Amino acid sequence: MQKQPRGRATKVGLPPGSLVHIGRRPAGPLRITLIDYTSDTLQERTVTDIGECFAFKDSDSVTWLNVEGVHDPELLGGLGSCFNLHPLVVEDIMNTDQRPKIEDYGEYCYAVLKMLRFDEALRVMTSEQVSIILGQRYVLSFQEGAAGDVFNPIRERLKNDKSRIRRMGNDYLAYALIDAIVDHYFVVLEHFGERIETVEDELISRPMPATLQALHELKREMLYLRKSVWPLREVVGSLQRSESELISDATRIYLKDVYDHAIHAIDTIETYREMLSGMLDIYLSSVSNRLNQVMKVLTIIATIFMPLTFLAGVYGMNFKHMPELEWVWSYPLLWIVMIAIAIGMLIMFRRKQWL
Repeated sequence: MQKQPRGRATKVGLPPGSLVHIGRRPAGPLRITLIDYTSDTLQERTVTDIGECFAFKDSDSVTWLNVEGVHDPELLGGLGSCFNLHPLVVEDIMNTDQRPKIEDYGEYCYAVLKMLRFDEALRVMTSEQVSIILGQRYVLSFQEGAAGDVFNPIRERLKNDKSRIRRMGNDYLAYALIDAIVDHYFVVLEHFGERIETVEDELISRPMPATLQALHELKREMLYLRKSVWPLREVVGSLQRSESELISDATRIYLKDVYDHAIHAIDTIETYREMLSGMLDIYLSSVSNRLNQVMKVLTIIATIFMPLTFLAGVYGMNFKHMPELEWVWSYPLLWIVMIAIAIGMLIMFRRKQWL
């Protein structure tokens, strides 16, 4: 389960635009990679000095600047000053507890999304906030940590000089980043579907307390997943309907496709949530049925032994004048009567379909 970021209390009383990091601090230093390309040229390198980025702000090529780590206020403040970012935008970038949203500042558009991945080793879902800024000839992306991302296919496509992304503008690059994040939601949902099927099989075969715990974990993770994905419909829809000159008509068609994918992901999440709610009812019903079966068996056993206990109690009394005690065949006769009563009751229960 994704933990809530900490550090919000440190911002209490500070003025708007104060650069305070809220969230998990990555282990390593910040890493900045720069990809600058046209239809014919491409250069990619790791930036060691933030001053290297300033020359690409007003270039005729398309520049993608990717920052891994948002905990350095000095570096982010410098980038904000270089690209004329509003202080509130830089503040939101450092706050990793943002709700997915889209804001249009005229010269650039600012979008916040949640990048979800499934850790195969730990078998858990991980979440990371990604901030994307679409400018005139540049795209800035800020990742919460440096543990990897889902943008490697885009990097590979950029290396192919015949790919569409090399011929399109920076708005198509921003679309490609959003599309990569949305497409990876389905990878996470596929793992959730497999886990739900496993728990469902356990519910049908033999529900255990561990099954209930797995159900609650799935419900919590699905709630967080819904919180991360549901606002995406508004984000992509606003980009598609935006009248900003930063987005061309050719790119709006692709944004419509991302919007359809987002709706599909949301529908899948809602379906899984309903399935989990129904599975919880199935678990409670299964436990109740098992308890009823146990009580049924115990009741039948107690009912059979009631007349047998009565006979044993009668002949266990120490009265002096009991003529049956003097009979030679009284002991085996008593056993025959008791066995006959038990068999007769079992036959009656079977006919009434109580067994």
